[in-house]
Amino acid sequence: MRRWMVLALGIAVSAVFLYFGLQGVQLDEVARRIVGAELIWLVPSVAIYFLAVWGRTWRWHYLLRPMKRVSLRALFPIVVIGYMGNNVYPFRAGEVIRAYVLKRNEGVSLTGGLATIVVERLFDGLVMLIFVFAALPFAPIEADWLRAVVIFGTLFFFGALAVFLALAARPAYAQRVARAVIERGLPHKAQAPLLRLIDHFLEGLKSLRSPRDLLMTLITSVFIWLTETTKYWFVMHAFNFEVSFFVLMLMTGVVNLATTLPAAPGYIGTFHTPGILVLEAFRVNSEVAASYTIVLHAALWLPITLLGFVYLIREGLSWRSFEEASRAAEAAKRSAESPQPADAREVRL
Repeated sequence: MRRWMVLALGIAVSAVFLYFGLQGVQLDEVARRIVGAELIWLVPSVAIYFLAVWGRTWRWHYLLRPMKRVSLRALFPIVVIGYMGNNVYPFRAGEVIRAYVLKRNEGVSLTGGLATIVVERLFDGLVMLIFVFAALPFAPIEADWLRAVVIFGTLFFFGALAVFLALAARPAYAQRVARAVIERGLPHKAQAPLLRLIDHFLEGLKSLRSPRDLLMTLITSVFIWLTETTKYWFVMHAFNFEVSFFVLMLMTGVVNLATTLPAAPGYIGTFHTPGILVLEAFRVNSEVAASYTIVLHAALWLPITLLGFVYLIREGLSWRSFEEASRAAEAAKRSAESPQPADAREVRL
């Protein structure tokens, strides 16, 4: 019931975003502009996008090193499967299945793998804020909704990073505090599994203890998103408008901050409306902005989704693997709450 409620909330959020984003937009004109676009520009845009995916793979390889060195060749299909899962399945299940396949293939704990993915998301959010702040002097925009997005994003991502850095810097202290709280508040039989979960999560934060690792993760994240912004630039050439690269950086930042909100699978609405509004703020025709954003979303969504299904089959997985991954994550959570002995549980971390 809870998962269906989250799905319903996501669909409702997407519907609200689309309602406001498409107000006053003539959909027949949008369709005409999409049909008339020079779609040959999508070829280099897809190529540059997969360079960004390779960058994501290298970053994950770097974050996983304190736990296990996994080759880029082994990680790339797992990354693609995960992003495909986010595109087609609700509840951001791609993140869970990525950690699930990593555990199955490489023996890395599910909780530790998820911790590294959370670190990725933190750095993605930080880079989006860097893009917004860097672009504003060159692409100034006066909008209350943008100011709200920037304020919320700044508080959330910098606050979360501060907490994670504190946990990574003093893991022994964090474990002692967690143990004191857990031993006072939970039944005895539930304490050991929850402490194990915390240990695995802290293990996944090891890469945050080194300034050099932090810097490399930040540099890699900037490379990933500059590369993805270059895809926005290529797709722009398929349509009859032109804005500066700084405007596209601003659009990249705002759009991807908005997609942290719950939405329907594939970030329907939360991707489109912010992109349209940013372009309209820079005097791009509404129908052009809408057609560009729709095609851009499709160019981001379709290639990695198709390749993800190919890798899903090659890995011997099926559609049911998403449910298995979700059950594994839920079982891991229950292992921290259930009073059963640790060796009686279905999923061992």
